[in-house]
Amino acid sequence: GGNNAGHTVVVDGKEYDFHLLPSGIINPKAISFIGNGVVIHLPGLFEEAEKNEKKGLKDWEKRLIISDRAHIVFDFHQAVDGLQEVQRQAQEGKNIGTTKKGIGPTYSSKAARTGLRICDLLSDFEEFSSRFKNLAQQYKSMFPTLEIDTEGQLKKLKGYAEKIRPMVRDGVYFMYEALHGSPKKILVEGANAALLDIDFGTYPFVTSSNCTVGGVCTGLGVPPQHVGDVYGVVKVYTTRVGIGAFPTEQINEIGDLLQSRGHEWGVTTGRKRRCGWLDLVSLKYVHMINGFTALALTKLDILDVLDEIKIGVAYKLGGKRIPYFPANQEILQKVEVEYETMPGWKTDTTSARKWEDLPPKAQNYIRCVENHLGVPVKWVGVGKSRESMIQLF
Repeated sequence: GGNNAGHTVVVDGKEYDFHLLPSGIINPKAISFIGNGVVIHLPGLFEEAEKNEKKGLKDWEKRLIISDRAHIVFDFHQAVDGLQEVQRQAQEGKNIGTTKKGIGPTYSSKAARTGLRICDLLSDFEEFSSRFKNLAQQYKSMFPTLEIDTEGQLKKLKGYAEKIRPMVRDGVYFMYEALHGSPKKILVEGANAALLDIDFGTYPFVTSSNCTVGGVCTGLGVPPQHVGDVYGVVKVYTTRVGIGAFPTEQINEIGDLLQSRGHEWGVTTGRKRRCGWLDLVSLKYVHMINGFTALALTKLDILDVLDEIKIGVAYKLGGKRIPYFPANQEILQKVEVEYETMPGWKTDTTSARKWEDLPPKAQNYIRCVENHLGVPVKWVGVGKSRESMIQLF
């Protein structure tokens, strides 16, 4: 992905939000690496760094490494993203709900072999400029209203090239050394949820990259044998930003309550997230793809006030249970959800730090999720700070 996804991280009462920067950038002892699978909007990267510097982020450029094989998002990619959405709305009466950050058009350039990468920017600038102009020209012929200040953008890009040059490395070699040198802990952070994966998500309401576990291999150049534990991060209820089928959605006071208590706004676009009950059918489906070792269940505290809580355990089509997650959006719109209802715990859980601190009804809810999925829950989140976390094993 790129700066279309956002991660909010709260440390020592300070709230940072990251889009292109890995969340580990806060840790002065960690090296952060942006892999080849990421598409990078350079102005966005520096804007984001500046915002977080104001919150106390220091020396990030000394801890950041960027893969030379990552593709570049240009300003005109972002403009085209907006134009395409307007076009979809006009032609089909509905758009995809993209973030207009240029992600789709950049991956399209990548697939069309007309994209430009970080290594091209840092190599022969004249060659880069002529390829940039060709690409700009292609887009202008497709979108006659598109205005591109080619010379102005190239001048800015030349400036960015010098700023990032010290950070850029051959990503494959960097990862190889990290995996084979002195033993290190390597944590891979993905952007976007599994159901936004280009291959496995709720197509066409998806992003343009692989946000399932295979992205570790393709997006970083890490061989599959090195993938160790795979942790699924899932809220105790389900949310979706933008349009697309959402079987357990609650368009009622429950949905509104989850939305307001959970502060469910998209970090990148500020759009309201749609909310509903936990959907174990979709969770099982993403487990089939990713093979989770364990789960991190987040936002348990948001459910603290509910009298009863439902969990979607099966989908029915024409009254019959189906064992799979439908690929087709129209069919997914038609499924009927079978729910299991559990009593709420009606207790504040935000101060819980151990399993024993949780009310028995909350423990039952967590065990119910584990039993249905056959995956252990390793962490339970009860608030947004890093300390608000219960580790079970």
